[in-house]
Amino acid sequence: MVAEEDLRAVVDELRRLRTRVPQLTGALAAGVDGLVVAHDTPGVDPDGLAALTAAALGVAVRVADATGHGGFRELLVRGERGYVATYAAGRTAVLTLLAQDRVNVGRLHLEGRRAGARIGELLDAAEALRPLPRPATPARTRTPRAPRTTAAEARTATDS
Repeated sequence: MVAEEDLRAVVDELRRLRTRVPQLTGALAAGVDGLVVAHDTPGVDPDGLAALTAAALGVAVRVADATGHGGFRELLVRGERGYVATYAAGRTAVLTLLAQDRVNVGRLHLEGRRAGARIGELLDAAEALRPLPRPATPARTRTPRAPRTTAAEARTATDS
């Protein structure tokens, strides 16, 4: 779970990004598992977009790996009416940007990479500060013991 202060910082970064690139129509930070961290996506379901981003990310990672081009950095999809760009954001998150068709793609990449790096720093730092889960202590099982024999019972058993 991301602390409230870190979440506000991520949302602020998304809003600043939309100010720097006016042709952006939405911005979303999500975990690589497809769960929303923060979003500014009017008119778009953030949960659905995060899930689709995770699916596309899985394919992109496999393509980069299969071609020997190294770890995932970014993914760009161009549709008839605009772009969807996804950037690595630290170790466990991605930044997905929605942009109009008339966006300057170079500017989109420049600002997207910067914002992805900043969001990655925020989320990685928050992750580092989170306490590690304590391992579950296994329940102690008692081993059955042989019943103790009294001295009288012991003599009886050996006298027979």
